[in-house]
Amino acid sequence: MKKLFAGAFAALMGMTIAAQSASADKVTILLDWFINPDHGPLFVAEELGLFQAQGLEVELIEPADPSAPPRLVAAGQAELAISYQPQLHIQVSEGLPLVRVATIVATPLNTVVALADGPIQSLSDLKGKKVGFSVGGFEDALLGAMLAGEGLSLNDVELINVNFSLSPSLYSGQVDAVVGAFRNFELNQMDIAGRPGVAFYPEENGVPGYDELILVAAKDGLDNPNLPKVITALEAATQYMVNNPQDAWELFIKGREELLDNELNRRAWRDTLPRFALRPAAMDKGRYARFEAFLLDQGLIDKTTPMGDYAIELE
Repeated sequence: MKKLFAGAFAALMGMTIAAQSASADKVTILLDWFINPDHGPLFVAEELGLFQAQGLEVELIEPADPSAPPRLVAAGQAELAISYQPQLHIQVSEGLPLVRVATIVATPLNTVVALADGPIQSLSDLKGKKVGFSVGGFEDALLGAMLAGEGLSLNDVELINVNFSLSPSLYSGQVDAVVGAFRNFELNQMDIAGRPGVAFYPEENGVPGYDELILVAAKDGLDNPNLPKVITALEAATQYMVNNPQDAWELFIKGREELLDNELNRRAWRDTLPRFALRPAAMDKGRYARFEAFLLDQGLIDKTTPMGDYAIELE
């Protein structure tokens, strides 16, 4: 009898899923970079069938150009894109009609990093030294604010564009430190290479806390009923990840083992897990206002924007 019941239940579930798939609403989400542990909730939600349970067929796309996804969403080419809170403020101030609708990684990941056995043991040691960076603008402002706490400024360091070769530029001695290294990736990469790093965290050195990874939608697309469904699935996925980290890891790499199943990604998964937003829809309005004021003070934006025009909690 139990076997018959189980078989009937499985058949019923199969019919339900098939029906959902046939009538699923399609949602395209553009990633910010190649697939990595920062995207965990999206892929775990997909593998657990959480999007499907919401009646959604979600397509996750890696960008050819990492800077393009927010602009493509603003142009109506996709419903959602992964972006960054600092980038959102800057792009909105430039007139891009984007709105934050969810948080994926709820803490900064950016750091200033130097070799642990090198001459930089405090931020004050950066005076007269070479600092590598990948992307100008926000990283410069972040470093400047951190140096200000030591009575220094950007004029006290030599900035060198190392493109995205952050760790190698440290190994080779091209620079003495780098800004823009992610604490969950570059620090692990350096440790694996036998060249451990020392990190200085922005939120501990004069920079207001902010959300690293967020989901943005076009301002004229906020009435899309599928957006809250995506966020509901992400919340369930994140809760599953926290409760079942190893099982969630196996789901994340499923079908992508050759690409993702390595020591660096395993360590990054471990270190990113406590930073995922347990309530993706929720936002701290005071935090967003403080960070906007910081960007205004740093000259990265020229005006403030009413918060409801660029960051909301979807109902």
